[in-house]
Amino acid sequence: METQQEYLDKMAEMVVEMEDEDIAEVCQEYIDKGFDAKQGIFDGLIKGMQQASKLFDEEEYFITDILLCSDAMYAGLDVLQKHVEMNDDDILGVGVIGVVEGDTHDIGKNLVKLMMQTAGFKMIDLGRDVKLQNFIDAAVENDADLICMSTLMTTTMDNMGKVIEMLKEQGLRDRFKVMIGGGPISQAFADKIGADSYTENAVEAVEAAKKLVGKDQ
Repeated sequence: METQQEYLDKMAEMVVEMEDEDIAEVCQEYIDKGFDAKQGIFDGLIKGMQQASKLFDEEEYFITDILLCSDAMYAGLDVLQKHVEMNDDDILGVGVIGVVEGDTHDIGKNLVKLMMQTAGFKMIDLGRDVKLQNFIDAAVENDADLICMSTLMTTTMDNMGKVIEMLKEQGLRDRFKVMIGGGPISQAFADKIGADSYTENAVEAVEAAKKLVGKDQ
């Protein structure tokens, strides 16, 4: 491989093909040739993960495949992320992110967190099966701009609305922008519970977050 695009395409392919043992070497070659680390993350690793997610949506990949793809992505990320320079002036905003109480599916949440971090947001990861008050406490404690909630289960969707109601009850609703996402979530549901933003994927989430904090120019 010689061109940057060849390396980006290879990284994406290796994520899709779950090649977690060899991807770090390719990423190191990419860096050694002087190519941009952030572009490698977005246009290589994350692009591959998005392709894998599409295969999952089309039922060609199963959850075990997606986990192996994410292993490959993180193996590459370990190499590239060390070469992404960011100082306090580059931080676009602060967000707390987690999977709502009752749900332990966190692949989508992890991808959104990764893309938002790479784009310049400081993300506080609360993990999965997060108690509702913890979203609010973490947002206050970290002086966050965004509360980002995810779920893949219809049975836990209503917990997102409960967090918004709790924010209102505690006089904090106007202090934070609330973003939601996940498989069963829709714009209609977001409108119903009063969320500030709903996005279908990690790319849209980054753009929406920038708009919510006024950094979309």
